[in-house]
Amino acid sequence: MPYRLLCLALLPFALAACQSSNPYVASSRPLPPAPPQAATTFDASAYPAAPRDYGRYRSWSWRNGQLPSGSANADPAQLADAISGALDQHGLRPARGASGDLLVSANLRLERRLRQVRDYDYDPYYGPAPYGGIGYGGYRNGYGAYGSVPIVRTYEVEVMVVRIDLFDARNGQPVWSASAESGSDKGSPRDRENALRESVRKALSGYPPS
Repeated sequence: MPYRLLCLALLPFALAACQSSNPYVASSRPLPPAPPQAATTFDASAYPAAPRDYGRYRSWSWRNGQLPSGSANADPAQLADAISGALDQHGLRPARGASGDLLVSANLRLERRLRQVRDYDYDPYYGPAPYGGIGYGGYRNGYGAYGSVPIVRTYEVEVMVVRIDLFDARNGQPVWSASAESGSDKGSPRDRENALRESVRKALSGYPPS
């Protein structure tokens, strides 16, 4: 009890001390003037990049005027024709007499892939059948045959890989890049052409990005 009375007696002094004037006074120095070039300098890093307007790209031409590189089974003209047809499906037309809105670069190469196929080899198991086997004259005790063993077969295939790069013709910045592959280039010329067009279609399937 005396301790509580002492605290109550000292409380007015503590409040008075808190209400006394603070001897410390805040002060600040004025900021230095901005340099003259600050009025005309734009800091692009201080702002997020504006979203790209893919709708303004209407035409295209080959980058550096070079046709895409082909392979032993697909010449550059064949690959160029497949790319031209695929770009047309996306509303992009070849530029006439001048550089297009987009510059296109592409190449075709052959690569090898390992494929795996899982098969099941049914290996007979001979033993007493738990519920009896079927014999002549009806059900009786006998032997059953069942069981399977998974077999994984690995083999090598050759695929055609098409890579397509699109660049903004105004500043040379990359706009789109993708690659895709399709089945083996072996087969008839018609089969190889279809495989080539399928690779090009896959590579451009995501353009323009949503």
